[in-house]
Order: sequence, then C-alpha cells, then structure tokens
Amino acid sequence: MSRPANEFLSSLNESDFELLRPHLRETKLDHAAVRYGEGERIERAYFPHAGMISLVVTMADGSRVEAGMMGQEGIAGSSAGLDGAHAANTAIVQVAGLASSVSSATMKSAAEASPSFRRLLYQHDQFLLIQAQQSAACNALHLVDERLCRWILRTRDALKSDDILLTQEFLSEMLGVRRTNVTLTAKHLQTAGLINYRRGHIQITDMEAMKEASCECYEAVNRQRERLFAPAN
Repeated sequence: MSRPANEFLSSLNESDFELLRPHLRETKLDHAAVRYGEGERIERAYFPHAGMISLVVTMADGSRVEAGMMGQEGIAGSSAGLDGAHAANTAIVQVAGLASSVSSATMKSAAEASPSFRRLLYQHDQFLLIQAQQSAACNALHLVDERLCRWILRTRDALKSDDILLTQEFLSEMLGVRRTNVTLTAKHLQTAGLINYRRGHIQITDMEAMKEASCECYEAVNRQRERLFAPAN
C-alpha cells in the first residue's frame, strides 16, 4: 500500500513503516467521537490523514480544556507504544476526517523491534507535552484575542487548511472562556480583516496579521517542533 497522508507515517524509514504497514486500517473519524477516555486502556493508535483530534482534560464539574491537538502531523495514542497503556486524557474528534489506525500491541511491538521508531515516538510524546505546558502558560497569562489567534493558527497547521469548521461551544471549552467572549473576539478579528467568521466556520484571510496578533506561544511551539524533528546530522 502507498503511505497514508500522515506526516509521522511519511517520516518513517522503509523498515519501520513495514512494521506497521500490514496492520494499518483505515478508520473514519466522526465528529465528537471519543477515541479513548481519560484513564481508559488505549486499544488503538490513530494517524489522521484529515480532520483533527483534541486531547482534553475534564474537571470534576464536567468542564473541559484542551491540552493538545493533532492532525496530519501526529498520532493519538502514541504513548501505548511506550508502555503508556492507559490514557492521561480524553481523545475527541473535533473535526471529522479519516485516519489510519493500528492496535496498541502493534505499536508496542514496533517500538521494541526498532530503536529509530521508538525514538520518533518519544519525540512525538515530547511535543505533546510541550503543547500542554505552553497551553497552560498561555491560558494563565495571555489575553483571549491572542489565545484565539494562537489556537486558530495551530488548528490551521493541523488541518492544512485556512477553512476551519468549529462550533462556538467547542472553542469556548478549549480556550476556557465563555461563548460570548469567543463570539465578541471572533467578530473583532473579522472587523480587523484577519478572518471571516460565521457560526461554526472560520476562514483565515490574513495569515501574517494573524501571526502578529497571536501571542508568542504559537511560534514557541513551532520552534520546539522544528528542534525535536530536525533531521539528524
């Protein structure tokens, strides 16, 4: 089979890809589907081709906040290949799409068989931790409009598209703010010419202005990603 449109799978050398290839299964990512819950055993890892999966932390009162996200560049459930059999958070499909998936047993077997595959899994998990740490700092220190710009840009990178289908409810949960704040902030960005916004749909119209309006966290995460996944010398 040809390699699916997932950057992690595309980055694997031939021998590492062959460890997964016979076991890859195309899986539909339905909007709002929970792929695994916090504390549950991770049964499968998912490599999105299109769509987006958010990793969220749920509080005792039921409120949720996003700790990380991945689209074509990443994996949901990668920790299962590194002895992290139980999920630290909940994986929810926020934008519908397709993914390749493999069993956690296959991931673990591949990691045990190949040091290079195992190293990439460690790097991927490091990147998720960096996202979570940066998001925590961002939510505590930065203004809502800066955070919304940062989040839209990260989502754009995950989806490889300037058109983003997201509900107000989801945005407010992921940013930890009220829906009215999301609406007012999005309308402000639209008036400034950065986005087109209507209920459930955001289109970036000025990428450079969005980067300028975002807080430092967007570029900080990108720098860490480049550092982690830079080709070996």
